[in-house]
Amino acid sequence: MKYAADDAFELPSLTALVTASDAPSLPTTGPLSDGLAGRHRLEAVYFDTADLRLAGAGMTLRRRTGGDDAGWHLSVPQRTGPRTEVRLPPGRVPPGRTPRAVPEQLRSMVWAQTLGRQLQPVARITTERTLQRLSDPTGQVLVEVADDRVTAQRLSPLNGTGDAAGAATRWREIEVEEGAGGDDLVDALDAGLQQRGLLKAPWRTKLARVLAGGEPEGDPGGEEADAGRRLTAASTAGDVVLAHVREQVAQVRAQDLPVRLDAPDSVHKMRVATRRLRSALRTFKPLFDPEVVRPLRDELKWLAGELGAARDAEVMRERVRTAVHGETTDRVGADAAMAELDEAYRTAHDRVLTELDGDRYRGILTTLQQLVEQPPLRKRARARAGKVLPGLVANSYDRVRRIVDRADALPAGAERDELLHDARKAAKQARYAAESVEVVFGKDAGDFAAAMEAVQEALGEHQDSVLTRERLHGLAVHAPSTEVAFLYGRLHAREERRAEDTRQRVDAAWKAARRKSLHRWLR
Repeated sequence: MKYAADDAFELPSLTALVTASDAPSLPTTGPLSDGLAGRHRLEAVYFDTADLRLAGAGMTLRRRTGGDDAGWHLSVPQRTGPRTEVRLPPGRVPPGRTPRAVPEQLRSMVWAQTLGRQLQPVARITTERTLQRLSDPTGQVLVEVADDRVTAQRLSPLNGTGDAAGAATRWREIEVEEGAGGDDLVDALDAGLQQRGLLKAPWRTKLARVLAGGEPEGDPGGEEADAGRRLTAASTAGDVVLAHVREQVAQVRAQDLPVRLDAPDSVHKMRVATRRLRSALRTFKPLFDPEVVRPLRDELKWLAGELGAARDAEVMRERVRTAVHGETTDRVGADAAMAELDEAYRTAHDRVLTELDGDRYRGILTTLQQLVEQPPLRKRARARAGKVLPGLVANSYDRVRRIVDRADALPAGAERDELLHDARKAAKQARYAAESVEVVFGKDAGDFAAAMEAVQEALGEHQDSVLTRERLHGLAVHAPSTEVAFLYGRLHAREERRAEDTRQRVDAAWKAARRKSLHRWLR
């Protein structure tokens, strides 16, 4: 939490702040202790593209000296919880000179945002910091409070001859950073500071204040959200579809760094965004120039496949882990099995990282940016959304129906399983199509999408069981010991029983999805 303060404000002891507040009981017993943890002079130069693409994505990249964490810092915003930082050593820069060369590792990590544009110094910020810490009786740090007096300047390049610095601005801010004390302690400090007249700072970071010229920050994404709310059935079909496409392009780019850092669920999120993009370009292909969109769909299929290998390895590992925990088996075999699956995931994820630094992936990002900036729309895209889009969504449902009918005509076996896998992909495309136009068609589209999601999930359980059995069979054949092979065999038998149960779920979900009331808006 960050607060604006003037020079006259006197920061009380942290113990006095928390004990005098109206917050809930504190998460510790025994006397609290606080005191000065240090004074530091922090010098930071911030880097971004000329058009501030990192700032637009909520990211900050800086080289800082002073304090106990000197070095390069790449700060990444999280939707929930604190920001995440990637740190590298500071390297060497002559005294008095502005650093100019960003390490290659960091340039690669932000390429999805910069699209290869040059990173240059955009601000210099000097912070005189007084740091206080509140600790429990064991000496564990519960919370830190930084009292910062800041001097900042905008920087602009001078045709390769250096940097032009703007006028210096100065301010004071108080920042609370959670330690081991948890939310209750932070709430207590927040209450204590606000009781003494401090208000939350209207900026997320020091850099945001500098770039905004001291003005409060607006709502990130507010303009796009307003545009989405303005879309109606009278809007053009192209505007509605492009709003969805832009969201998915932004999601692909937003997940690039989390995937590199192996953040939970990041591979899945990037893969889903990639699939949604490909699905939209297929469902609504009459609206786009095929010469532009067809090659892009192929490239998105490749990217989804690369991400899919890592995602499938991750799902397999968690599926087997859950099954192993339910088994009363010897731990040696279970540990060996999990080690093998961990290694399979690591190999697949390492391959993804290699591809993210490759020219093919970067070409996809560049093409996606061109797609949203200069959309290759055809004449039909100018027609009213209410006239054009329902029929295109209906086409995606018809494809699901045809595949399911063919599968129902076959006996159980590999051919039927393959058709059900195709039906799952088609159901997912129909769901994505409905979700992409829900902003216009509301509950009708939402109900249809939910029904198709239920079909997709039921078919997905079936497909997961098929893949799991195939993988378990292969693992058993090459198992390092008879104990591990026996474990895989038991898990295979369990998956066979599970596959039998999924048939009823598929039938029930498909019956529900065929209700006429769900399809009235499609014609």
